[in-house]
Amino acid sequence: MLGRRGAILSCYGVVWLLIGWGQIVQPQSDRRGLALLLSWAPLQAWAWCWIVAGLVALVCAWLPQGRDAAGFVALVVIVVPWMASYLVSWFLGIYPRGWAAAAVWTAITVPIMVVLGWQEPPRSKIARPPYES
Repeated sequence: MLGRRGAILSCYGVVWLLIGWGQIVQPQSDRRGLALLLSWAPLQAWAWCWIVAGLVALVCAWLPQGRDAAGFVALVVIVVPWMASYLVSWFLGIYPRGWAAAAVWTAITVPIMVVLGWQEPPRSKIARPPYES
């Protein structure tokens, strides 16, 4: 059954899928903040990385706690280079708003790391009515 951790993985997984798909069907026009990333791979490749991370999260959402960690890791791993690229582009003066984009991606990612450390609450036992003899 999908618990709270699975619900978070599902929600973020869908968002990551949409981010990736959005970069494929209508890439962002201002790519100055992604200059570092785009020097390693084209935007479409990064978009597919977002999609894969989202799919990993969605699959892991249905796994029991302990086995779902890969989903949380996948969600964070794609954001770190994205966030770093914005931060570096700001630092180098390429993209003046890079600090804000990096801060937003950090704020979006912190809850993922917090939930990773949470224990799934125990399931309540179903109360059975007493049987008459």
